[in-house]
Amino acid sequence: MNVDVAIIGSGPAGIQAGIHSSRKKADTVIVGRIENSAMFGTHVENHFGASGKADGTELLNEGLDKAKQFGCKVINENIISAFREGDVFKLVTESDEEIIAKAVVIASGVHRNKLGIPGEKEYFGRGVSYCASCDCNFYKGKTVVITGSESEAAASAELMTHYAKETYWVSDAVKASEVMVRKALDAGVKMVKDLVKSVNGVEKVTSIVLGNGSEIRTDGLFIELGGRSSADIAMDLDVIPNTEGIIRVDGGFRTSASGVFACGDVTGKPWQVAKAVGEGAVAGINAADHARGQKDVSQ
Repeated sequence: MNVDVAIIGSGPAGIQAGIHSSRKKADTVIVGRIENSAMFGTHVENHFGASGKADGTELLNEGLDKAKQFGCKVINENIISAFREGDVFKLVTESDEEIIAKAVVIASGVHRNKLGIPGEKEYFGRGVSYCASCDCNFYKGKTVVITGSESEAAASAELMTHYAKETYWVSDAVKASEVMVRKALDAGVKMVKDLVKSVNGVEKVTSIVLGNGSEIRTDGLFIELGGRSSADIAMDLDVIPNTEGIIRVDGGFRTSASGVFACGDVTGKPWQVAKAVGEGAVAGINAADHARGQKDVSQ
């Protein structure tokens, strides 16, 4: 398949990039599994146009439908390799399909580090979350558990005290700075020195089980172990993420490699739909202009 623009990732950033690239009359394809998006299976209530708690999966599907209306192709597969070949890029999918593109947009999001415990996958989006700043508003007046050992967990625990009725921070070896730990404790966080071994629930999370066998009744578990971007594909395209896996971009969402753009969670926090959509729009327009040899909107 030969296209002008290939977009890696079918989350909000990638879909919006596909919409805008296609509207610029660039031959565009979005490649990625929709279920890999952090928005899949969750709810959104802090985004323009979302009434109440909008279903994240429905929004993604509606976005893909919109992209298709503008002529964007969609391949529901992961990219397994990507590299530059002269003046173009070659991407290979799971089914070994080759895509030749003049420009690439990396919108593959970040891979949240997971605990790998029973119940974690089953209750994702139903009490299990990887982003306290994204989902804090859903837990007003409720009980929550934060797990993780570093600064991100400390910051999330302190944040949740402003929303939840009761906040526990479970960690067997805290590595966050003393200042951040003290701030969390002073805010009322209850520290528990242990590991989370499993998640229980019915329709939603009801409790977590600790390593010592005891149980904490809770409405939500925030797993704050940090996040790792899809750095391998980025490096295949001669883009070097920073030590946290974040890709640096300029105001036009160009990376350090000519013809490669990035948007959404891969460019850093906040991990919010509004940010992803805005970045996707600019990246999609500029990628289309690059592919067609035109001056982009940010220059």
